[in-house]
This record gives sequence, C-alpha cells and structure tokens, in this order.
Amino acid sequence: MLHFGTATKVFAQTLPFVLLRAAAGLLLGIATVAYFGIVIWLGWTLLDAGTVSGWIGIVGLLLAILVFVGLWRLFSRYVLYLVKAAHIVVIAEVIHTGEVPPNQVKHGIGTVRSRFTQTSALFGLDQLVKGVLKQFNDRVVSVSRLFSFASGVQNLVRIVGRAIALAASYIDEAILAYMFTRPDENPWRAARDGVVLYGKNWKPVLVSTLIILFGMYAVAFVGLIALTPLASVLGGFSTTVELIGWVAVAGVFLTGYVGLLKPWVKTVVITTFLIESRGDTPDSETMDRIAARSERFQELTRRAESDTDHTEPVNTDDEYVTPG
Repeated sequence: MLHFGTATKVFAQTLPFVLLRAAAGLLLGIATVAYFGIVIWLGWTLLDAGTVSGWIGIVGLLLAILVFVGLWRLFSRYVLYLVKAAHIVVIAEVIHTGEVPPNQVKHGIGTVRSRFTQTSALFGLDQLVKGVLKQFNDRVVSVSRLFSFASGVQNLVRIVGRAIALAASYIDEAILAYMFTRPDENPWRAARDGVVLYGKNWKPVLVSTLIILFGMYAVAFVGLIALTPLASVLGGFSTTVELIGWVAVAGVFLTGYVGLLKPWVKTVVITTFLIESRGDTPDSETMDRIAARSERFQELTRRAESDTDHTEPVNTDDEYVTPG
C-alpha cells in the first residue's frame, strides 16, 4: 500500500524538473524582494521630499501590491503551472513505462502543449477536479456528526478533516497524471475516469498522503525546537542582525520545503495512485455514488460525455484558483 521507495526512485529520476522549479522559485523570490524594495524606496523618497502625502503613499503601496498579485497570478498560471504539469507528465510516463524520456523537460512541456493548446484549459480542468475531490473527501470525514457528544473526538476529526483537505491539493495531481497516461482519450473523460478510480482506491492514496502530511507536521515541530538555541544566539546581536538571521533561516526552510519536499510528496501520491489503480477500470456503480455526492462531478461527467473541446475554458472564479 505504501510505495515510498518506488516514489523516491522516480523523484530522483525526475530531478531536473525539481531543480528547474526550485530555480524558478528562487528567481521569483529575488524578483519579489527587488520589486518591493524599489516600491518602498521610491515611496520613502517621495514622502521624505514632501512630494506626496501619507495617504497618497498608502494608496500607492496598495496599488503596487495589487499589481504584484496580478503579475503573480499570471506567472503562476501560465509559467509555474506549465512546469508543474510537465513534471506530472514525466512522472506518469516513468511509472507507466519504466523509462525516463530523453530530454525530459522538453518532452514534458511539449506533451502538455500538444494536448492543451492553452495552459488555462488544463488549469480549468484541474480546478474542476479539485472541486470534485473536495466534495468527495468532505463526505469521507462527515462522520464527525456521529461524535457530536464528544468534543475531544470532534476536534480530532476536525484536524483530520483539515489534513484531508490539504491532501486533496496533491491528489488532483495524481488524477492529472492518470489523464496523461491516456493520450488518445478525451481529457475530460480521462479525468472523470481518474476520479472514479480514486473513488475505488481512495484509502491507500489518502492514507499515504496523510502519513506524509503528519510526518511533515512532526518534522516542522522538531525543527522549531531545534531552532530554539539559534534564537538565543541571534538574540545576543543587534535587532538588524537578528532579523537578517531569521530571514535567512526562513529562506532556507522554504527553499527546502517548496523546492524538495513538496515535489517528493507529489511524486509519492502520484506513484501510489497509479500503482494501486493499475489494472482497475471505472465502473458505473462508483460513478453514480460520486455523482450523488458531488455536483462538480456531474459537471465533469457532462463535459466528458459531450466530448467537449478541451480548449474550452472553465470558470475558475471560486476558491480553487491557486496552483498547488
């Protein structure tokens, strides 16, 4: 049921994508610091010279933040998401065929673009799958109502529910991976079938994901305890040195988390799903059961059965708009 060893091997085989995403994240971090550094320097200069008033400075800062958020969303949706999807393609191919494609970065990006002429179309399909998974997983933890008489148990179930909600951000990538193993099939139908297979094999996939997530929580807690002596050392220096020290520590932690840990978790979830569902087929009983619990799945099924052109956009003006 647990395929950590196989997933780690696949993770090592697709390391070029991991390094590419880490490099993109590093460059984005540098660009962010430079952008806000220029904004703050310019605002401070204008305020100090009396060119603008305090209220105008605040409005200017808010506008700068809005511009940054807009640029961030565009970059995430059309650049980072393309790299993420291409990585999923290569992971799926390695698991499916046992072979690493030559020039895997070019191969992955080319495969995504050949199936989706617009990255936003794949992004929209992914958001729809996220919605289905959220509704399905919410049903999994709805047993909390049975424990209304025990507040302690309710709190535990609530924590598990939040972890499951976080797990869904990885499981949708496993559905996309399954979709890319069916290159000759309508992507909407392949995504629907992937959701149905998750409905049949959700226990090993969800258990593996939850084990990893709770392990991450434990590592974070141990990390905080380990940083206690560092806090004492930095506290002996000036405020500036202490602040720079903590920024450096946070930067190292985030680089390791986003650049290495998250791609590994993604690989584990995809590997577990593809292996556990191997040889299995979607069935009407599971499909009807999910459809009865998820309006989003009904929408996905309608698109799959109508053979909707996969370049047609999907409304993403909801809570699932941030690429995982």
